[in-house]
Amino acid sequence: MITLKSEREIEMMAQSGALLADVHKHLRTFIKPGITSWDIEEFVRDHIEKNGGIAAQIGFEGYKYATCCSINDEICHGFPRKKVLKSGDLIKVDMCVDLKGAISDSCWSYAVGEVSPEVKRLMEVTKKAMYLGIEQAQVGNRIGDIGHAIQTYVEGEGFGVVRDFIGHGIGPTIHEAPSVPHYGEAGKGLRLKEGMVITIEPMVNTGTWKMKMDDNGWTARTLDGGLSCQYEHSLAITKDGPKILTSQGIEGTY
Repeated sequence: MITLKSEREIEMMAQSGALLADVHKHLRTFIKPGITSWDIEEFVRDHIEKNGGIAAQIGFEGYKYATCCSINDEICHGFPRKKVLKSGDLIKVDMCVDLKGAISDSCWSYAVGEVSPEVKRLMEVTKKAMYLGIEQAQVGNRIGDIGHAIQTYVEGEGFGVVRDFIGHGIGPTIHEAPSVPHYGEAGKGLRLKEGMVITIEPMVNTGTWKMKMDDNGWTARTLDGGLSCQYEHSLAITKDGPKILTSQGIEGTY
């Protein structure tokens, strides 16, 4: 069932998203060579809770952590751990915030120290792909328009778009209908309506889009060992166009 949100509910989700965006803003300077993803986990959980929020991923479908910290060839759902990050690594930090019952969800990718031109280009393409998808999140458009815009651009740049993990509706829980693939055919799929709140979160690989699962049953990584990158925003479909709920004016700072 797809729930359409009122203006009040969207504003509450924007406040949740502002807290989440503030965490990402601080991570930009926090993440550096020599720290661990467990340090990131502790920082994120502490920052959310000190500001009145709840780290909503904890306990969701049995997941134990406030963050997913996926490094290099890990596509998503990487467990935070005490492995030291080194210069050249690419880490994706995904989290959800519950603020007074309003949910937000965002993933951002971070270069650790000095990274290769390949990593920089992958990050640039992935971020642009997310925004190209967001541009299609208009009342009257279809889900396929989002995926088509992302897939066409990414594959044109020589990269692969992950098929196994996709965007989704959000609120009142983390994962709601509809499903929002990052690939597809323009003009196909569910028509977008005012009041829908969704995530757009392309995961882009340097090689094949195919993946394999780790033995922990959560962490997905690229099948060919190539790098993977992800960016994600939560956004509302409004009569005035897509309203990003997880940036709050600090887009250029993280």
